[in-house]
This record gives sequence, structure tokens and C-alpha cells, in this order.
Amino acid sequence: MKKSLIALALVSAFAAPAFAEEPASPHTLTANVGLTSNYIFRGISQSQHRPAIQGGFDYSHSSGLYAGTWASNVNWVSRPDYSAKNGNSMEWDFYAGFRGGFADDFTYDVGAIQYYYPGDKNGNPTADSTEVYLGLGWKFISLKYSYSVSEYLFGWSNFAATREKNRGSGYLDLSANYDLGNGWGIQGHVGHQNIKNNGEASYTDWKLGVTKDVGFGVVGLAYTDTNAKTCGNVTAAYCWDGKDVAQARGTLSFTKSF
Repeated sequence: MKKSLIALALVSAFAAPAFAEEPASPHTLTANVGLTSNYIFRGISQSQHRPAIQGGFDYSHSSGLYAGTWASNVNWVSRPDYSAKNGNSMEWDFYAGFRGGFADDFTYDVGAIQYYYPGDKNGNPTADSTEVYLGLGWKFISLKYSYSVSEYLFGWSNFAATREKNRGSGYLDLSANYDLGNGWGIQGHVGHQNIKNNGEASYTDWKLGVTKDVGFGVVGLAYTDTNAKTCGNVTAAYCWDGKDVAQARGTLSFTKSF
């Protein structure tokens, strides 16, 4: 017994000292890049049914604070009826907010986003827009409302000489993202865009999609459609440069996060 105690004491004396693990950093920085066959935003093609390359950076703090930026090529702001000589082919977003959880499986998200479109514009109301938003989530279901605080939302006006402003426009988004396991996921979405003082530009959109994590990224396939007024309607709010940007479409995408 004594020999055992002595041996244990010697082992303990010469053993490497134990150091406490460094605490995890409260800061997280991630990046993402994506390719898509058609940049669809709220059911409307922002690239006029052409491919787009996209990417951004996100910062988050363990307290729930976050901020980020994201960009994509677009085509609608380069329409000759909208742009000045240099036009525009880019959307650049900036956002920040606070998110967290409460009760069991409930989450919340509150923040603001600025949509910025560099380049020269003509006399139309600017496409640059600012929204504040509030989101609530439960497990795989989320509900989010975005409220426009800028004078114009994406350059919309009432098409009259008064160019009536539409601050107070809103978008309601109900979405579900369900994990099937083995890297598979399914998505469902329905949303309604209200353009204040311009009912002809208001519409409802919906989406069904499937995703697959292939290890080096995520591949997605989605079907989107809307009831927006487009080419062929008496008031074609979403017939841009002669193209129907609100019609039903299938979109293939690939995203990678770092």
C-alpha cells in the first residue's frame, strides 16, 4: 500500500501540469459565395432570368448582435427606362440586428437592411431602399415582416406626375425549412409584397424547393411563382424591358460557406 502511494505521488509530481482550455471566442466571422441560374427575390427575377454570382460576409457576437454585407449582380436597374448612361448591374446590401431565443424552440430576429444599387440613375425615384424587420421562429417555421422606411421602395412610385412616395410598404414572409437528414432539406414559402400607393405593383409569391449538402457546398433546386401583373396584363408592373420577370421558374443554385 505504501509503495503504491509513493509511486502515485511520484507520477503526480512529474506529470505535465494541466492547463485550462481557452474560452471560446464570442466573435464569429463567416463568408459565403454562391452561383444561381436566376436571382429570384420575393418571387421576382432580379437578373431577368440570367445567371448570377453572389457572396457576402457575416459577423455575429454571442450576445445575439450581428452585422453583414452581401452582393449580387442584377439586371433590372440597368434597364434603359431606369438608368442613366452608366447604368447599374449590382445590388449591395448592408444589414445589422439582434437575434436570440425564448421559451422552448422559439426564436426572434429584429434588424434593418439597406439595399444599395451603385451607378448613375435617371430621373426616376431611386432604387436604393431601407427596411426594418421583425422575425419570429418556431423550430423549422419562421414568420417575418419587413417595413420600408425609405421614401421609395425599389424605385416604385404611383407612375403619376406627383411621383407619390411609398414609405410604409411591407413584405410578409412565411417560410419553412425542414431537415430530412443525410444532408437533404425541403423548403416552402409564401409571401405578400404590398407597395403603398401602388396596388398594381403589389402581389403574392410562393416557393417550393429542395437542398442537398454535398460536402463541399449545398446544391438547391427551387420552383417559384407569383400572381404579379406582368407582360400581357393591362397594367404590366413586372414586364421589365419587355421581359416577364414574375413568371413561374425553376432555379438551380450552389452555395458554399466558409
